[in-house]
Amino acid sequence: MIKRVAAAAIGGALAVGAVPVVLGAVGFTGAGIAASSLAAKMMSAAAMANGGGVAAGSLVATLQSVGAAGLSTSSNILLGSVGSAFGALLGGAKKAPSSCPPGGPRAEGDQPGENVPQVEPPKLPLGSEKHEK
Repeated sequence: MIKRVAAAAIGGALAVGAVPVVLGAVGFTGAGIAASSLAAKMMSAAAMANGGGVAAGSLVATLQSVGAAGLSTSSNILLGSVGSAFGALLGGAKKAPSSCPPGGPRAEGDQPGENVPQVEPPKLPLGSEKHEK
């Protein structure tokens, strides 16, 4: 139980803490969009698609806003909750004990040695036979 709680806390903290790090790594910084970054390429493509400007509310505009100002408190709470649930899910996962024999379950009548056709080997001549000419 404690392991699951710890995993949930770590998952929530990682989810909230990773957003500014990831956004900064792709070029959405507090000072604006970094030159020659993935963010700059995204902004250029968005501006070309919209006739020269980036549309308000677009993905690039939203990421630029979050990169510059950070997430709102409600967004941090939501992201932390989702991260906590995901962390608890992964932290509490255990491999179920297997009750099946190695090689997987077998159907009734499919046990080794059962339903195997018994083929008799060919009979060899016991004595030497002389062929008549």
